Amino acid sequence: MKKEISAEIMTIGDELLYGQVIDTNSAWLGQELGKIGIRVKQITSISDNPEAICEALTQAISRVDIVLITGGLGPTKDDLTKHTLARYFNSELQLHQPSLEDVESIFKRFNRPMLEVNRQQAFLPASCTPIRNVLGTAPGMLFHEQETVIVSMPGVPFEMKRMVTDTVLPYLQDHFHLPQIIHKVIQTIGIGESFLAEKIADWEDNLPAHLKLAYLPYLAGVRLRLTGFSDNQQELETQLQEQVDRLTALIPDHIFAYGEVTLEEAIGQLLKDRNLTISTAESCTGGLVAHKLTSVPGSSAYFMGSVVAYNNEVKKAQLGVTTEILEQHGAVSEETVRAMAEGVRKLLKTDIGISTSGIAGPDGGTPDKPVGTIWIAYADAHQTIARKITYNKTRLLNIEYTTLQVLDLVRQSLRRRVEE
Repeated sequence: MKKEISAEIMTIGDELLYGQVIDTNSAWLGQELGKIGIRVKQITSISDNPEAICEALTQAISRVDIVLITGGLGPTKDDLTKHTLARYFNSELQLHQPSLEDVESIFKRFNRPMLEVNRQQAFLPASCTPIRNVLGTAPGMLFHEQETVIVSMPGVPFEMKRMVTDTVLPYLQDHFHLPQIIHKVIQTIGIGESFLAEKIADWEDNLPAHLKLAYLPYLAGVRLRLTGFSDNQQELETQLQEQVDRLTALIPDHIFAYGEVTLEEAIGQLLKDRNLTISTAESCTGGLVAHKLTSVPGSSAYFMGSVVAYNNEVKKAQLGVTTEILEQHGAVSEETVRAMAEGVRKLLKTDIGISTSGIAGPDGGTPDKPVGTIWIAYADAHQTIARKITYNKTRLLNIEYTTLQVLDLVRQSLRRRVEE
């Protein structure tokens, strides 16, 4: 098998360290490198400091085959990357005429005068291979140091992505002999990471050496990523699918999708396949369930509407929850969510109605019903199912968790309908 090629991503800029700008570049680069068989070994964020940049670069060159640097190539005084790299590689800055012509064409296109600081962006270290920036004024730079390829690119995401797609990835594919890397993602819900690991331990222990499993937990479940390395793509695809099939047989109730599919997308497909409609009655989630469902393109085929019944008077007037139920059991109760789910289904004439009511916090709890006490319900023509959730985290986490749980209740109910 070919040697594994590793990469390090370096992001430069105080704004990243202060949290003023979110680093989306690294996530995108990691995904794109993985597609062509390059494994990201480390991601490093560095301040706008020449010494820090040089030290980090020396360390990166010693441990990986590729270093991809983003940021610090703008025209202002705090953009130090180009001058630092010129010093690091002991290389004078020279005017690169094609880059100057690109910069001039941008200013001409927008009918704006070009300043000297913009002209200076066309001066590049003599030892680098310039990388054209067709969307901006800062060219990229490619260097070789020992056996390592170093690429410096702008931090502006759309400029960096175009440069990577057009130039960097094709160069890396030509320069290195890359193995095939294929990822299979299995989306699970309703089982924690440790319980899941125990349930599939024998299967995981018997995976071939070239197949690796990663656990990526989220609020209500775990994304499993099965990664394979091989020189034979077709054979690897077959092996991965065989393992996914074996895994599916072990945890069929917890898998809701394969690949990068969200829970709401998976539910939307189930509803479309069965030609069913759905509506929501929400109290503690405040419309988040409806938002999740309608975030899916084409959701108008199955989502009819929602009632956000935060106040008890709305529960009574719009959803038909009786005064007796509210007085005897309270808004956060099995009886209330059952009535809400049945009421919204009747009101909006849908096949399915779902509901939520709970105490999201941080206050409002009682000894009998502490913060994090939540009820959810599902109703269709055949049955009404209610479940109690106890999840006392922060307010926003309680709301998000409830939303995932009620959506999973829909998924489970639809699966049972098919099995019956």
